[in-house]
Amino acid sequence: MRIIKSYLIIGFLVLVTSTYAQKVYTESDIHIIPKPSQTLIKTGVFEFTKDTKFVVNGDFQKDAANVLASKFEVAAGWKPEVTTKAPASNYVLLKTDANLKNEAYVLDVNPTHIVISAKGNNGFLYALESIRQLLPEAIESKYAITSAKWQIPSLTINDEPRFKWRGLMLDLSRHFFDKNYILATIDRLAMHKMNVLHLHLVDDQGWRIEIKKYPKLTEVGAWRVDQENTSWNARLTTNPDEKGTYGGFFTQDELREIVKYASTKGIEIIPEIEMPAHVSSAIAAYPELACFNQRIGVPSGGVWPLTDIYCAGKESTFEFLQNVIDEVITIFPSKYIHIGGDEATKTNWAKCPNCQKRIKDEHLKSVDELQSYFVKRMEKYINSKGKRVIGWDEILEGGLAPDATVMSWRGMKGGIEAADQGHDVIMTPETPCYFNFYQGPQNEEPLAFDAYNPLSEVYKFDPVVSTMTPQEAAHVLGGQANLWAEHIAGPKDSEYMIFPRLAALSETLWSPKEKRNWNDFTSRLFSMFKRYDYQGLNYAKSAYLVTASSTADLGNKQIKVELKNEFPNPDIRYVLGDKNIDHHAVKYVAPIEIKETTILKASLFQDDKPVGKTYTDTIVFHKGFAKKVKYLTPFNQSYKGDANTMVNAIRGSKNFHDGQWQAWLVNDMELVIDLEKVESIEQVSVGALESQGAGVNFPIQVKVLISTDGIKYTQVGKITRPYAANPVPELKDFKINFQKQNARFVKVIGGNLKKSPKGESSWLFVDEILVN
Repeated sequence: MRIIKSYLIIGFLVLVTSTYAQKVYTESDIHIIPKPSQTLIKTGVFEFTKDTKFVVNGDFQKDAANVLASKFEVAAGWKPEVTTKAPASNYVLLKTDANLKNEAYVLDVNPTHIVISAKGNNGFLYALESIRQLLPEAIESKYAITSAKWQIPSLTINDEPRFKWRGLMLDLSRHFFDKNYILATIDRLAMHKMNVLHLHLVDDQGWRIEIKKYPKLTEVGAWRVDQENTSWNARLTTNPDEKGTYGGFFTQDELREIVKYASTKGIEIIPEIEMPAHVSSAIAAYPELACFNQRIGVPSGGVWPLTDIYCAGKESTFEFLQNVIDEVITIFPSKYIHIGGDEATKTNWAKCPNCQKRIKDEHLKSVDELQSYFVKRMEKYINSKGKRVIGWDEILEGGLAPDATVMSWRGMKGGIEAADQGHDVIMTPETPCYFNFYQGPQNEEPLAFDAYNPLSEVYKFDPVVSTMTPQEAAHVLGGQANLWAEHIAGPKDSEYMIFPRLAALSETLWSPKEKRNWNDFTSRLFSMFKRYDYQGLNYAKSAYLVTASSTADLGNKQIKVELKNEFPNPDIRYVLGDKNIDHHAVKYVAPIEIKETTILKASLFQDDKPVGKTYTDTIVFHKGFAKKVKYLTPFNQSYKGDANTMVNAIRGSKNFHDGQWQAWLVNDMELVIDLEKVESIEQVSVGALESQGAGVNFPIQVKVLISTDGIKYTQVGKITRPYAANPVPELKDFKINFQKQNARFVKVIGGNLKKSPKGESSWLFVDEILVN
């Protein structure tokens, strides 16, 4: 009897172990991003062990397989062998199939072996990346995890990209990023099956590529005066005699190393050498490149308009640029050279004798046609070197160069126009492809450009416009994200802005349109977040954030707060008062009605636990709430809020376009709040915004006066503060306290800075005046 019981126990354990090993996988278990074209799940699993072998043919396959094998070495504690001889079972075979498209692959997983079929190197890379994402997230670990089961489901994936151009642009001029960060970015692009890294190497604020014929480009042009403690657009004009200390550049050998490494990851590096504008750094080094040989310093911050541009009338300008291109093409084997071509302010060309002579000699009609001449001439030279030109969509102005490819950033219009003319197009519209825009509420996010591109909007992007003909659509090479770096000071800042938005973009550019589904994508995204965590990637968790939209019901003396989140059908819960967000929180189902001063806290919940940052706001009902306001100096009509903005208990955010701000340009603010009856008050608080890059400054003075009759006023308090440089947007309440006094009328005067240190007109923004 004991023997029978023993057999039963052993049998039960075998059954349990077998069941555990033979987990039944469904489509919901496949978390690959970007989503494959076709996936067929089969029965069984393949388990990687220390005896698994990668069977390869050639150095590229060997190197690609070693990347995945090395992950096992760290996370599992053993490394599968990479060999040229296939064993009877327990192997991953990389096999060339000339019938597949260049970047396509077939991944066939069986319980005893895996076969990867691809035509080209990229196909093998992408198949291995898919295996990586089929494995537990712990494969990304930087230390051994002995408890993990290194299994993947038996399945067949047939996959290929929808678009051939799947890119990311890094701006290296506004802030410089070193070689190690570029190499790490290449790894991350490959993980997301992206294949282009566009390096913006030249702009006003820094020249980042060594050109041996012109050493001053890096001796002078790569360095600017350090004004990093001042807001980007508030920085002062640089004295050309002051030596720059902030910056950096790549040597040609460093760039060759980057290019070589990128090629092992299936990524093409596209260099951008700006012309004719965005070149103050070059003109600072060689003033003779400008129309009037003007001496300038490398700008430390924003420049507008861009009048210091290359002279299109001097032959020496084209000689300089041709010599630069000659060195660039020895570094970058890419098919394309990007020449910029955007945002040129041509006022100097209109006055320059050399430019005017060029217009006359070439029978041109305008400075726009002179820019077209400039681009076409440089294109002809670049074509003679076996390369093709890409330019921003401004190169359409005055006539497009014959063989140019247009990168459309000012919406899709330029791309549509170029495709209609038979030119290739890369779509990269500001909305949603500029990753320097905010991705969450500005109050909760690090400083970014004053616009909004959340994860969900990136996922909606499609490079092909519905109105395009099939012939026009065929000219759309794909799309690209651009990360302009005015506010991106370091690698962690850059990571935060790129991820996870790059995951969303990768799927829009890779996966079949009919396979894309936001609900499905977000369910797979949590697995990607875990991989980012293991990698130590500083990705944004903005998609978790709860946002609030408030409306004032003044008739009923209440505020209604609506909560939402980017994820579909979010589980949002909230508490009122100074309580913790925990399992006692109330599930949000309808706008919350608030009738008295209270704290509101809310969070997205997952598995009955709060995730992401808790939204917190204090709604303050004060004695001025819903009372009448008389404006003694009118606010600017561009920022007028509504009739009750100053007394509606709804606070403005760092986004001064949110409709909760009233603003005065140069003028002081002066207004009177009628409390409708005599009240006892002891504090008046003025809510203000400072965003010096946008020309918005805190008041330099706040005065409060009170009256019982609206005729005779008595000053009860004043704050005076000097201007101070402030590199980031800030919200602040300026509070004036005084002994309790009776008043019906409260007059508030806010002193405008008038002019910034840069000489620009100053804005004063106010969102609420609280009377208590």
